[in-house]
Amino acid sequence: MALDLTPEQKATGKANFEQAAGDLARSGKMPSMMVGGKDPKKPNRRDALKAGLAAGAVVPLSAAVYYGYESWEGNEAVKTALIGCGDEGGVLVGDHNPEYNRIVAVCDIRPSNMTRIFDGDTGPRKGLNKIYGKDEAKDIARYDNLSALLADKSKLGLEAVVIATPLNTHDVIAKACMDAGLHVLCEKLMARTISKCKGMIKYAQDKGVLLSIGHQRHYSTLYAHALEVVNAGVLGDIKHIRAQWPRNNSWPFTASAAERAKFAPGYKEPYYRDGWCRPILKEDADALPPEKLAELAFGSVNEYGFKNVEELVRWRLYDKTGGGLMAELGSHQLDASSIILGHVHPLAVSGIGGKFFYGPGRNDRESDDGVFVTFEFPGKNHPKAHRGGKDESDIVIVTYSSFNTNSFEDYGECIMGSRGTMIISKEAEVYLYKEPEPGKKDSGGRDTKVTVTGAGGGKPAMEATSTWGGGGGAAISKAPAASAWDSAVRGYRTEMEHFAYCVRKWQEMRQPVSYEKNSDGRLKYEEIIPRCHGEVAMADAILALTSNMAMAKKERIVFEDAWFDPTKADAPETKHGKKA
Repeated sequence: MALDLTPEQKATGKANFEQAAGDLARSGKMPSMMVGGKDPKKPNRRDALKAGLAAGAVVPLSAAVYYGYESWEGNEAVKTALIGCGDEGGVLVGDHNPEYNRIVAVCDIRPSNMTRIFDGDTGPRKGLNKIYGKDEAKDIARYDNLSALLADKSKLGLEAVVIATPLNTHDVIAKACMDAGLHVLCEKLMARTISKCKGMIKYAQDKGVLLSIGHQRHYSTLYAHALEVVNAGVLGDIKHIRAQWPRNNSWPFTASAAERAKFAPGYKEPYYRDGWCRPILKEDADALPPEKLAELAFGSVNEYGFKNVEELVRWRLYDKTGGGLMAELGSHQLDASSIILGHVHPLAVSGIGGKFFYGPGRNDRESDDGVFVTFEFPGKNHPKAHRGGKDESDIVIVTYSSFNTNSFEDYGECIMGSRGTMIISKEAEVYLYKEPEPGKKDSGGRDTKVTVTGAGGGKPAMEATSTWGGGGGAAISKAPAASAWDSAVRGYRTEMEHFAYCVRKWQEMRQPVSYEKNSDGRLKYEEIIPRCHGEVAMADAILALTSNMAMAKKERIVFEDAWFDPTKADAPETKHGKKA
């Protein structure tokens, strides 16, 4: 993510982070990597959290141990249906663990998606045939509409669903599944409006079922360990986080004669190569004429339907059906920034966004193709921080940018503190650097090795060193020779495993899911509620959708506390318009 880091500097930054994590664990200040108990080869979360300086050990903890669901042995996999077999559905299928979530049915109205979910695709989209084997995958039921799937709920033994459909359909599909008594894991963004997010939260509470939203960074061990290093204070006073997700979709679209033979007549081919603007396939167009799409629109074509197959396939391009770059990309990194800052709510947002590149005849769209937004978050001493300080000038600036015409930099987050900088790159690596001290040679910078001092009662601090100390932990290491897409550090598999664990725990309790809170505002049953439950995910949606409004209106919007309260009807779209 940094423009000019050399390979050697990246290696130093990565080793610095691992060293810092290990030093903090050995000093009793990074509990997720410490080991106690009788068997250090099999630590559990209780051991890890109780361990102190005397333990002196740092070992890799599995995600199951870290997130508290290591006691899965003896459970049967949760029988799950996938609703929506496109891009994100393929990612989730490709990364799920059949020992926890057993896919027994898939549902999609597009024939091409149905083929794709079984056969697989490039990268992480492995396909059901590869995961289960072709013979076993043949037994997975296929549905081309939601009603038919839910009608067969009992025959399938269905317990839960994973929803990966266009954004404007999330709430209506989730509610239909909750009506059927099914637990729901829905892809991000949670819903098209905050009012609909609040409706989903209330529905889950009333029906007594789990509602989890797929912001996978809540289950990334890489982000978890990065957060613990941040919380230890070694970065000093954080005043700025720079997040970005650059892409380059400016290359001309090309297709072979065989590929073009599958395209539907009457629809323009893409001008550029762009995952949001794919060709319209003849098999989808034939199966889904406008009148058929109207039948499948959940009673409201204007709200939940698609006027034609092009709008369905290219749903991310339209304001009615998608939330643009902020919903699809920015929401992940704003979520990460919020986690890093302690789940505080932002104070205000402003920004610039527009259709600067695409246009008539060139993958035209309603959504912005370039955005740059600035958020003002409360610092730790601000009155609106969780600890309730008194310094209203303690502000953290978080910037986010995404453009479609240049991919020179990697996507990620750069966290800048008064004593150090942390770069989280591509959800895969973390680099840590110390700020140089005035008048001290080789006291910091990109080439400087560091250790963390402050064992015992001292405050942790980075110190420059000519050689590293005892080494870090391997808890966030990727598998040997792993591809860029690696489950060891990303959270997709973990979020689905923990979701299945929560389903089983509530079934053991033989009671409806309860979202009851203690007097301190924490969920009473937080250990068996998904980490990105509805209220958490709604906050992410508020950040993304409100920033769209600020860019559309070209004004600074101040966030209101009532927007984040699911029991209140207040929502940003009712005050600042529908452009979200």
